[in-house]
Parts: sequence; structure tokens; C-alpha cells
Amino acid sequence: MNKMIALVLAASASALFAATPAYAQDASYKSLTDKATADYKQAKAACDSQSGNAKKVCMEEAKVARAKADSDAVAQYRNTPRELGKARKDVANAEYDLAKAKCGDRTGADKTTCMNDAKAAKTASLADANTGARDGTNVAQNPPATTKENCDAMDATAKAACMTRNAAGSTKVAVEDSVITTKIKADLVKDNDLKALDVHVETVNGVVMLSGFVPSQAQVKKAADLARGVEGVTDVKNGLKVK
Repeated sequence: MNKMIALVLAASASALFAATPAYAQDASYKSLTDKATADYKQAKAACDSQSGNAKKVCMEEAKVARAKADSDAVAQYRNTPRELGKARKDVANAEYDLAKAKCGDRTGADKTTCMNDAKAAKTASLADANTGARDGTNVAQNPPATTKENCDAMDATAKAACMTRNAAGSTKVAVEDSVITTKIKADLVKDNDLKALDVHVETVNGVVMLSGFVPSQAQVKKAADLARGVEGVTDVKNGLKVK
């Protein structure tokens, strides 16, 4: 009887230890998604000072950042084809909404071209999402390369298609930059010394440009250090001035 009890207890202990990593993963996943939600709320709050289409773009940038953060959490702790595919499609749709918002201030043929480019980028992103779901890669962590084609020697029809493909690639790069910008803005809002200041943030190909006025040199340095700490930033051009 004692031997039987020992076997039962051993089996129970084994089951408990086997289940523990799953609970730990659930907690880690929730921690990441909770942080994504908190960052999203702060990024949205940072948009309140803007108006019109600029505010809409800002809000969509916040949604893209959240979708990518959620996708990263899924890739780490919910790594199944179904959930990966859904997360990546959410990113693609958020990027599309952002690209459309960026077309909002344009008119006529320029706006039509912008919207067509946004659709082309979405189609490519959805294809990447489906591929990533099958091979286990994460689009948010591994964005596709955006090398441009040389369209100069093509005839008119082929050149137009080539330029559309290049524009779609440029849209993806711009979206990545917008995620960096949104994250920096959210971090500025969280910092007690910087949240009330007029700091303008712009990102181009990973290079962050800060401009505006702050009360002290210490805040100039702190804002730059904060920006450098954001993932994806390759350099910071600090144009902040002490007023």
C-alpha cells in the first residue's frame, strides 16, 4: 500500500512540475500583453495635443505599436500557426490603417496613388504573415527586406508597376519608423521630468531626430538617452534647445 501511495504521489508531483512551465508562460504572456496595453494607452494620450489628420495618424501609430507588441508576445508564448497567423494579420491590418491615415491629407491622383500603395503593402504584409505562420518566424521581429528595384530601363507599364512595388516597400520602412516614434513618445509621457515638455520626435530609417525646447540641459540629455534606449534606434540627432 505504501508503495502504491508513493507511486501516486510521484505521478502527481511529475504532473505538477510539467504544468508549472505552462503557468509561468501564461504569466509572462500576460505581463507582455498588459505592458502593450499600458503603452498603447499612454501613446494614445500623447496624441491628445494634436488635431485633425495628424491626430488620426498618431492614433494609428499607437495601434501599430500595440499590434506588434502583441505579436511578439504571441511568438514567444503562444507559438502555434493559428495564433501566429492571427497576430500577424492584426499587424498587417494595423499597418494598412496607418498607411491610409497618412494618405488623408493628400488629394486627387496623389491620394489615389497613396491608397493604392497602402493596399499593395497590405497584400505583401498578409502574404508575409501567412508565410511566417507556416515557418515559425515572427514578422514583427523580422521585418522583410525592402531593397528597391531599378525601374529606369523599363517601359512605361512595367515601370509604373515597379515604382508601386518600391513605394510599398518604402511604406513598410515608414511603418517601422513610426513604431519607434510612437514608443519614444509613450516613454516621454511616462517620464515625470519630460512628459509636460514640447519635444518633437521624428524617425527616418531608425535615426531619431529630437527637436523643441526644454528648461534644462539635463533634460536635453535625458530625452536623448531615453530615445537611444528604444529598440530599433540606430542613432539620435538631438536638436533640443534650452529655453
